[in-house]
Amino acid sequence: MSPYHHGERIAQERAGLLDNADFSSAAIGAAIPDIARDFLAEQPLIIIGGTDANGDVWASQLTGETGFISATSPTSVDIAALPTPGDPLHEPLTHATHLGMLAMEPTTRRRMRMNGTARPTPGGLHVTLDQVYANCPKYIQKREPTRRPTIPAAPRHSHELSTEQITFLTEADTFFIATTDLEGNADASHRGGNPGFLHTLSPTRLRWPDYVGNAMFNTLGNIQVNPHAGLLVPDWTTGTLLQLTGTATVDWDPQHADAVPGAQRIVEFTIHHIVQTDQASPLSWSTPQYSRFNPPPPQPIEGATA
Repeated sequence: MSPYHHGERIAQERAGLLDNADFSSAAIGAAIPDIARDFLAEQPLIIIGGTDANGDVWASQLTGETGFISATSPTSVDIAALPTPGDPLHEPLTHATHLGMLAMEPTTRRRMRMNGTARPTPGGLHVTLDQVYANCPKYIQKREPTRRPTIPAAPRHSHELSTEQITFLTEADTFFIATTDLEGNADASHRGGNPGFLHTLSPTRLRWPDYVGNAMFNTLGNIQVNPHAGLLVPDWTTGTLLQLTGTATVDWDPQHADAVPGAQRIVEFTIHHIVQTDQASPLSWSTPQYSRFNPPPPQPIEGATA
């Protein structure tokens, strides 16, 4: 049986990459490779994605000391951390729910995606896995982490980006995106590029180029059947987290993509709700070494706010 759902197959066909996707599908399994167990145990950070009670999709992150992520069996993972009470995924994770996860190590540019069902445990989560696979190192900026004491500020909610948030997004080189299929199966993925690759079109609209990837089209395939999506944009220096939920659409017009360096397609995102938490993360990361795969940043789009 194919590991891809209907939306993913639609996206693969529209991109003309069905054969490439079939080749890549061999990497998708339900068990954690032995070598990946050590990788998970070394991580201080994991990105998560899921859906709240209103059907909104959110991306967030969990952090901990080395070993807070552990592969308790080939098909399950324990995470000794939970979202803080002000996080949009705090309440959904108080009961069994679909969860997408991305373990990414900027120091080595390695990443690993895991999707499954999370159940709460005392002080953490137990996740039964459905899908496990590694991703290529493209578009990951190299960074080194340090840990420092921090107390997260109270989350601030809004429905439009402030001037400061627009400036922050304009300078971003990395964000994470959570999506789900029609059954709620969640996925968390990474997007990276040189500063300027993420455009703010207005206080409620964003746009970014979709670069060459692994041809699986997990994110775009989910958007084909369920436009709800969540973005997490970290401030790697201060630990501030900007979480956005809204709806995404894919522009498949090749002429529009041709106008943006490296773009295969263009993704637009309409913001419905914003949560900003200052000093949310105890991790501070070094100045980035940009990926050699990053295309040049696109020129500002006519009519964009930033």
